[in-house]
Amino acid sequence: EFKAMARRAKLIGQWAGAQMGLSDEAAADYAKSVVMADLEEAGEEDLFRKIKGDLEQSGCTLSEHQIRAKMAELMEEARAQIKAAG
Repeated sequence: EFKAMARRAKLIGQWAGAQMGLSDEAAADYAKSVVMADLEEAGEEDLFRKIKGDLEQSGCTLSEHQIRAKMAELMEEARAQIKAAG
C-alpha cells in the first residue's frame, strides 16, 4: 500500500502540474516535491493541502471535491499499476 500511495502522489503531482501549465520537466520536478510532501504525515491530508494550495496559488479554481475525486481515481490507477508490475 505504501508503494501505491507514493505512486498516487507522483500521479497527482503530474496531473496538478499539467493543470498549472508547467512544462514536462517542471511538472516532473513538481511531482517529486508532491511525493516528498506526502511523506510529512500519515494520511492524505498533507497531500491534499499541498495540491490545493499550489493550484490556488497558480490561479486554478478546482473545488475540493474535484481534487479529492482525482486523488481517489489516481489511487485506484496507482494500485493497478503496482499490481500489474507484479
